[in-house]
Amino acid sequence: MKLVKTSVKRPVGVIMIVLAIIALGTVSLRNLNIDLFPEIDLPIAVVATSYEDAAPEDVENLISRPIESSVSSVEGIETVQSQSQSGSSLVMMMFNNGTDLDQALLDVRENIDQVKGVLPDGAGDPSVLRFNPDQMPLMWVGLTGDDAAKLTQVAEDQIVPFFERQNGVASVTVEGAKEREVQIVLDQSELQQYGVTAQSITQALNSANQSASVGVVEKGNQDLQLRVTGDFESIDDIKETLVQTQTGETVHVDDLAEVKDTHAESSGETMVNGESAVVLSIMKKTDANTVEVAGNINDSMDEIEGELPSGLSTNVIIDTSEYINMSISSVVQNILLGGAISFLVLLLFLKSLRATIVIGLSIPIAIISTFTLMYFTGETLNVLTLGGLALGLGMMVDSSIVILEHIYTYRQRGYSLTQSSIKGASELAPAVIASTTTTLVVFLPMVFVEGIASDMFTPLALTVSFALIASLIAAVTLVPMLSSKLLSKATKESGRRYWFNRFLDRVNNGYRAVLKWVLGHRKTTVFGSIAIIVGSLALIPMIGASFMPSSDQGQLQVNIETQPGSSLEHTQSVAEDVNEKLTAYDDVMETNYLNVGGGGGAGMGSSSNQATYMMQLVPASERSQTTDDIVQSMSEDLDSVPGADISVMATDSAAGLGDPIQISLNGPEHDVLRDLADEVVDVISGIEGVHNASSSAEDGDPQMHIQVDSEKAAMYGLTEQQITSQIQLQFTGQTAAQYREDGNEMDITLMYPEEERSTINDLEDMKIKSESGASVSLASLVTLEEVQGPVTLQRDNQQPQLNVTSEIIGRDLGSITGDIRQELDNMSFPEGYSYDMGGQAEDMASSFTDLSIALVFSIFLVYAVMAVQFENFLFPFIIMFSLPATVVGVLLGLFVTGLPLSIPAFIGIIMLAGIVVNNSIVLVDYINILRRDEYGKSRYEAILEAGTNRLRPILMTTLTTILAMVPLGLALGEGAEMQQPLAVTIIFGLAVSSIFTLLLIPVIYTLFDDLTAKILRRKKT
Repeated sequence: MKLVKTSVKRPVGVIMIVLAIIALGTVSLRNLNIDLFPEIDLPIAVVATSYEDAAPEDVENLISRPIESSVSSVEGIETVQSQSQSGSSLVMMMFNNGTDLDQALLDVRENIDQVKGVLPDGAGDPSVLRFNPDQMPLMWVGLTGDDAAKLTQVAEDQIVPFFERQNGVASVTVEGAKEREVQIVLDQSELQQYGVTAQSITQALNSANQSASVGVVEKGNQDLQLRVTGDFESIDDIKETLVQTQTGETVHVDDLAEVKDTHAESSGETMVNGESAVVLSIMKKTDANTVEVAGNINDSMDEIEGELPSGLSTNVIIDTSEYINMSISSVVQNILLGGAISFLVLLLFLKSLRATIVIGLSIPIAIISTFTLMYFTGETLNVLTLGGLALGLGMMVDSSIVILEHIYTYRQRGYSLTQSSIKGASELAPAVIASTTTTLVVFLPMVFVEGIASDMFTPLALTVSFALIASLIAAVTLVPMLSSKLLSKATKESGRRYWFNRFLDRVNNGYRAVLKWVLGHRKTTVFGSIAIIVGSLALIPMIGASFMPSSDQGQLQVNIETQPGSSLEHTQSVAEDVNEKLTAYDDVMETNYLNVGGGGGAGMGSSSNQATYMMQLVPASERSQTTDDIVQSMSEDLDSVPGADISVMATDSAAGLGDPIQISLNGPEHDVLRDLADEVVDVISGIEGVHNASSSAEDGDPQMHIQVDSEKAAMYGLTEQQITSQIQLQFTGQTAAQYREDGNEMDITLMYPEEERSTINDLEDMKIKSESGASVSLASLVTLEEVQGPVTLQRDNQQPQLNVTSEIIGRDLGSITGDIRQELDNMSFPEGYSYDMGGQAEDMASSFTDLSIALVFSIFLVYAVMAVQFENFLFPFIIMFSLPATVVGVLLGLFVTGLPLSIPAFIGIIMLAGIVVNNSIVLVDYINILRRDEYGKSRYEAILEAGTNRLRPILMTTLTTILAMVPLGLALGEGAEMQQPLAVTIIFGLAVSSIFTLLLIPVIYTLFDDLTAKILRRKKT
């Protein structure tokens, strides 16, 4: 080939190109973004609408249904789901993969504008938002100390602005903050004595707390603005505010109430490692590098720590970049280990450091070139792309090995180094290009795979492709050039023969003997191979299936839910009981964050009957138990805590992919669905592997409905609004005015003492004041009724729906899903009601279908490439017989390692379709070369000579590919679980297939050669 000859004749040019590639690759590597996984593109949009004080049924009928109908006609819509709860509606639209979400959002907004007119008065304007699962905090930082007020002030005034100034930070949210407010606690007896109402105090405060411009006066040549200043300047100003009584006298506010500079009553509590705290959740900008942003924050921690008041300290609770760094380091370590193993294998075979370096240079050049191509295609440096490099490490030297081996052959025949390099490389370059192309084309059908499987593994496919293309170019240019300059001594035999060569000779002799036997017993060989392949299928039921491997990130979440309507104090007491149980895990727990009531720690909403623990465990290498083991143990320990439903779950890489098990129940009536959901939860909870099964049906909060008797109220000159506002003031408080201090604004709130607003008796005995000043008992004006409060109503594609979800533990997803389907099929569903499997189980089935189609197309493309290479349809067909044997290796590997068939394993099978034929291509191509007139070998002699001559390069390429993947196959280090199924599939599949290639392919070759001869003889006759 001209390219080979040019590279040998012009070594300086090749060297300069290599140096340029190294320089460009180094710059590209420095600028690559680092993340845990590639970005997952979920085409989802949401429409949020408020409708205050409306019941869920009204929200569903008046808000959710019209919006559902309007957006259902948008092109590309796959599913429309809605959640209707008291006061708000949320409609979620899931689009088909490949939909232009920007255009879809414009269409949704247009349709929403058309339906706004039919929405009821009081409904808020619908907001259309893009759903982005990646917008989660990258770090949680706790600020601990004894003074809650100081914690909030320092967090909001010092730390939030400081963190938001760091490069790449988008926003910082303070959780557990104590809002400062001025409370005016009214004294009922004083109010009655002076004849003052709460409204009078509110009016007085607002009148005294005003500033206004009142005109302009001249002073010489200047105009002076006239401004009356009346804002409160201190708490004493509020106390001394004058209030006019009904008799015309004036009294001060502190004569009627106690004025307190304090904090608003909290709806929740946050604690970090058992200490009272506020927590700062930090969000990064969309295009920012997670690791870089986290590094900026960590680097600045010492600076902000030194500026904090005494007694306050910061503590990183969860830093998502730590796991990313550990995972990336593990993969890099596996790459280096795999590279070292490949280098040692080459050195063992070649017995020459120079020859090993000639081939080994293909690895760094291919990797550096890959970094350059990744940068220009916008890929990130993540676990999967680096895993692709680790997986392709052994394959990078395959082409170089074959080329160098053939150069050796010509050198041993007496050719000069230059002639050997040109002739040896040129002769096998077409076969090498064909074998590399077959590996590359298997990734083309991935373009047609949609969803998460495509988002996750297309970057891996691109990375492997880049590396193989770079290594191929190096094999046909750099290797011949270096061989012509460096291998003068490497090809000389001197003294006693190399021990490994003697060992290979024995292996070669043994292989030659076995090859003679299989050629003499062709039927036995073929039927024996078929029996082995069919027999391996018996392993399928024992393997199972799963969607994506879960990685041990060491993050746990404990959800506590007490009875609906439980007070914050009761939930806190249950949380304390849980905390006592969790002290047994202090040795494996790094940090923990408790949130009772208020907002959940991970951006989840909750209420006074809910509490959430988020825990970061020590790295997996520092503990003897896996996160799943700890989850099981912790679940058993917390089952004994009374008064609450407690669930424990691990947070891992698959957490963003939805619940493993999601059963969607559909039917016309919400009430029937609730009963059906409870029954399904009971049924599936008894299935082995199902963990924390729960229904989305919520129990309503207990409420006291107050029905005003309009006629009785009118007798006292009262309206329903006046009664409502007085009840609200008594039990909730009322914001009367604003107080500004040092640039901060806080509420001035009127309220009654807590002991007058705690019980039902306080409600019944409450006095309602009319405009005439008369007082009347509330009980005489209203009817009180205790009821269950509203719940959330869900719909899917405009039909009522409820979801039953579950985690899985101890078993594979496929087996559990099969058992659940069997149990549900045995249930008697009412007419008109049905179930669908969703979540990861649905995604798994969909992805397996897409990948199966991709596998079929990959096999066809491999055949097509070989047909073009050989210009023959028969020889590629012979080579394809190496593919069925991979089934044996794949199933055996998954069975031995205890791994289920997952998306990564399926990707490994697709890759095998292009890898396993490489050895067969080299073998069959060499048989054909030996049978040409130039050599004149008979078929039998050609097969024996080709087999024994190609055994060495086949062993080298196979061993370098397999052994380079062993570190990944052993899942060494953090985050390696994602690539383990892929590596195991290739290791076992390639190993078993290589054996079949060396023995079965020659037999198939002879059978088809005989068949061809018979057909040609008949034609001649």
